[in-house]
Amino acid sequence: MKNIGIIILSFTLVSCYGQNSNSALVQPTGETIETRFIPPKGYKRENASEGSFAQYLRTLPLKPGGSKVHYYNGLPKVNRNVYAAVVDMELDKQDLQQCADAVMRLRGEYLYAQKDFGSIHFNFVSDGKPRYYEDYAKGDHSYTKFRKYMRYIFSYANTRSLHQEMNPVNIMDMQIGDVFIQKKNPYGHAVIVVDMAVDPTTGKKVYLLAQSYMPAQDTQILLNPMNDRLSPWYELNKETINTPEWTFETSDLRRF
Repeated sequence: MKNIGIIILSFTLVSCYGQNSNSALVQPTGETIETRFIPPKGYKRENASEGSFAQYLRTLPLKPGGSKVHYYNGLPKVNRNVYAAVVDMELDKQDLQQCADAVMRLRGEYLYAQKDFGSIHFNFVSDGKPRYYEDYAKGDHSYTKFRKYMRYIFSYANTRSLHQEMNPVNIMDMQIGDVFIQKKNPYGHAVIVVDMAVDPTTGKKVYLLAQSYMPAQDTQILLNPMNDRLSPWYELNKETINTPEWTFETSDLRRF
């Protein structure tokens, strides 16, 4: 019976985390990014101040280990060898929350939770001008109204408009909450840094990435397809960043 249990556990780890994930760096019962993913040996999580965007991202709730990413229409994502975990966040039944939208959703949710309503704004692609949550809410700060505002934003913003409103960042100055984003034609892509760890002896750093994609789907923690030993963590360096579904350059890193 013990051997059967070991076989079942091994199958669960492979099917859930894919062949590119180091199971030694994953705690399947962890309920948040911070408790699910263990930094590589010798690394310690970077400090994140109380109430910061970094802390919010690091403590995002995750669906139970083995959960599938689903599209907005309820169907499971076809390619499962992309993600290590699924963020536990409500997804609209519309094809709206794609890559840049998921980044804006996380930023908006954080600011809403902080009651920093005046800082919630995102640019429209049509004119490059921001639309403010306070103008939309007209005094109604209910979560229902906030979600309607975010759907409004998703409908008229994209990677191009998000790229425009963010500031470029030197790759070696990366912080949790920074975004790799490209505004290619007709489609670009965006992924967000949701956690970081550092080796205090060498100063080397690693980070975790999250994304949504097309069609709209659950936000997911990405595997590292280039380094099975380190996955799902990525090593911070000046090399091209190869994620499972997109390739970024170091110059693509930007910050709110």
